[in-house]
Amino acid sequence: MKSKSIRNRGIQTVAIHGGEKPDGKTGASAPNIVMSSTFVVDEPLSFSVNNIDDNSPYVYTRWSNPTIRQLEVKLAELENAEDCLALASGMAASTGVLLTQLNPGDHLVISNTNYPGTAELARDQLPARGVEVTPVDTSDLASVRNAMRPNTRMIWVETPSNPLLRITDIAAVAEIARSNQALLAVDSTFATPIATRPIDLGADLVVHSLTKYIGGHGDALGGAVIGGKALISSLRSDGFLHFGATISPFNAWLIMRGAATLPLRMQAHQDNALQVADYLHAHPRVEKVLYPGHPSHPAHELAGKQMRNFSGMLSFRARNPHQTAKAFMQGLQVVHYAVSLGHHRSLIYLLETQDLIESSYRLEGSDLEAYRALAGDGLFRFSVGLEDASDIISDLDQVL
Repeated sequence: MKSKSIRNRGIQTVAIHGGEKPDGKTGASAPNIVMSSTFVVDEPLSFSVNNIDDNSPYVYTRWSNPTIRQLEVKLAELENAEDCLALASGMAASTGVLLTQLNPGDHLVISNTNYPGTAELARDQLPARGVEVTPVDTSDLASVRNAMRPNTRMIWVETPSNPLLRITDIAAVAEIARSNQALLAVDSTFATPIATRPIDLGADLVVHSLTKYIGGHGDALGGAVIGGKALISSLRSDGFLHFGATISPFNAWLIMRGAATLPLRMQAHQDNALQVADYLHAHPRVEKVLYPGHPSHPAHELAGKQMRNFSGMLSFRARNPHQTAKAFMQGLQVVHYAVSLGHHRSLIYLLETQDLIESSYRLEGSDLEAYRALAGDGLFRFSVGLEDASDIISDLDQVL
């Protein structure tokens, strides 16, 4: 049976059926897991990955694999994009994009607060390789415009951002990128394609940590880069195959299974997060709540235009954050005090301001003042899970 593109169907249908087809020999309805590292071929083939194309047979799983390819097609259809490259982790995806698309002498404009792993790569590894980097608040379009240079090759935004939940106007930044002949890459991990499709808004590349919402169950590492066919082909041949960041077929299968329920889960995450945000806003020990779906968020109007779902991610500032963190560690029963996000379980963790400033963001001047105005001494990043909202709130309440 041939697999046909169904991207013009409803999002739930695409999430379930995208990239999948019944097994042609057994009729199995669920996708198979092809764990073989090598494949038998019946004709001489080049041993160089530089000669692999879309018509090449499966030869070696580091190059291509049927299970991984099914996941890639599903993600491309969810994002309404031409192609996708799945990798071993979200950081593998980010690293692959930045190291293959930027060369010595190029300039990168990047969000000044985003996922710490990407922030540290941009501030340490890229300059060491001759790439100029300018971190700015990408939610401020004037700052993005002022940062552009003749050698700017890429703008990298993360929206909503980690951990401040800033919202960047993707369409507006895409126009800035186009007018400067630069690429726009969007880390859309917090949003997922259920909330936002950056390609439709003018982005060139979308990056996801599949470990988070798309996998959704906290049991499989993965990452993805999604975009136009030419760009993805370049990434596949120039970076991914030689970096060796191959996702395990088993992890790809787990993530594909998780993706089937992504629309339903994201609706439930949002519903719970709205109730938790309301609770936290009213709590006397909570000083600040940042959630794009709440009217108090400074970019709530933009979020409403750009996002079809507000996700389950929120951040809040509490009095005596270190004392509160210890109380959470010892007293929470439903919510897990743990890093990561986007799982079916609720996860909370204190992101200490001084630690992030020193190790990841290195903010100064007005940027540092703006961060501290929102975060104080630290923000609790809260990935609101799928438990009953009343139980999540009760768990917080007995500690706060």
